[in-house]
Amino acid sequence: MSAVHGFGLGIATHNSAGETLEVFYPQPLSNLEAEIAECVRETGGPVDAAQLNELEAAFSRCGATEQARLANQLKESNRTVVATTLIDDAPPATVEDAYLKLHLLSHRLVRPHETNLEGVFGLLPNVAWTDQGAVCLSDLPQRQLEARLRGSVLEIASVDKFPKMTNYVVPSGVRIAHTARVRLGAYLGEGTTVMHEGFINFNAGTEGPGMIEGRISAGVWIGAGSDLGGGCSTMGTLSGGGNIVISVGRECLIGANAGLGIPLGDRCTIEAGLFITAGTKVTVLDGARKPVETVSARDLAGKSDLLFRRNSTTGTVECLTNRSAIELNESLHANN
Repeated sequence: MSAVHGFGLGIATHNSAGETLEVFYPQPLSNLEAEIAECVRETGGPVDAAQLNELEAAFSRCGATEQARLANQLKESNRTVVATTLIDDAPPATVEDAYLKLHLLSHRLVRPHETNLEGVFGLLPNVAWTDQGAVCLSDLPQRQLEARLRGSVLEIASVDKFPKMTNYVVPSGVRIAHTARVRLGAYLGEGTTVMHEGFINFNAGTEGPGMIEGRISAGVWIGAGSDLGGGCSTMGTLSGGGNIVISVGRECLIGANAGLGIPLGDRCTIEAGLFITAGTKVTVLDGARKPVETVSARDLAGKSDLLFRRNSTTGTVECLTNRSAIELNESLHANN
């Protein structure tokens, strides 16, 4: 029998044509226990009060107290309530599926690359994210007029396929200085600090703790204790159609305005302002800091204890071993 990858009861927003714009799942589930999985396996689509009563009773019998309480609360909603069940880990087929998968990531129920997001861009509509919620772009002029007629202004924060994460979930033990810079579908591990210029895309994130002052692109994973300096960048799997998964190991430091286009092992450093791509020619130095060979950076992918720097005299990109772990500022990683 097929496994149940995820389940959620949510509140959906629709446009004037009845098409789903977004869904809020307050308590999504993943890795469901067998009895709960059987309760929801055939559940999907809009649910009314009678169906919510049935789900509440089923969850109570399974001992899923929180889900039973949620089903009871949702009976009071004046918006469309949906039940979404993900069988196996197939690509999302609906907006509801896509939003549930993004919720699973931001609720830390799955890590980046642990849920299939193939085709998510084609499913998600471009939406105006306003102080009155999601608004379809075709409905926007009328909504703006209605707001003006009431003597107010419809405030538009962004026009995008992905909303900001904090309108759906705020993970425990994190600091986010500028909430618009973290998209729903980002994974923020305990102890993560995202400063004002930091950015975390969907299906990407941090193991935590870590200080993020640079950009974590889609698909990129940052290990525990690593810091991304101000203005630095990681190339995501969306960049240039590449399919190499970029990751940063534990206790690494990516300097300010530096960049990364290869996976790094643990305890690696890239000096400020240096962008390392897979094809960058790197001169490897021995223990006496004498040149040994010149290789492409891709040949060093995934290796630990490396320091990448640019020779200030010749401009050559050099790499030497850095066997002493980077000592990060513990006070910066304190979130509470």
